[in-house]
Amino acid sequence: MIKHIANIITGSRILGSILLLFFPVFSLEFYITYLICGFSDMADGTIARKTNSTSKFGSQLDTIADFIFVVVSLFKLLPTLHIPWWLWIWGGVIAVIKISNIVLGYVSKKQFISLHTIMNKVTGLLLFLLPLTISFAELKYIAIVVCSIATISAIQEGLYVITDSEPK
Repeated sequence: MIKHIANIITGSRILGSILLLFFPVFSLEFYITYLICGFSDMADGTIARKTNSTSKFGSQLDTIADFIFVVVSLFKLLPTLHIPWWLWIWGGVIAVIKISNIVLGYVSKKQFISLHTIMNKVTGLLLFLLPLTISFAELKYIAIVVCSIATISAIQEGLYVITDSEPK
């Protein structure tokens, strides 16, 4: 049973993500479910490593759960946010860099490369926290911080792919 705990936690993120669809954005139910999903993302990998139960299936399930969580969160949040045009452009540039890194990694190594750098983790944490800060800080100011870190992270990731080195 212990070997399956991490995957059960990951599965709960998928269920929680689906539940988010039924709660009004920025309601107490939304925030609680959103936080549970976020904490499950932090916990599943840690638990899998601590219980020596990491697996290819678990890694793939985690990626699927992350994707569902992000898509549902964007689906719920984007219509409620007034995003300035420059932020869309900046986000697009970051996406182009990230996609280029994926393509370059695939072309050079013939496999999908997903680097778990400290900067990628910081970016993910900041993106996760962003909806929690909207009620007391203006989006444009929060976005400058998040996009700056995300840009640095994407460039760093590209440098790792180009130099064929591993993050420390």
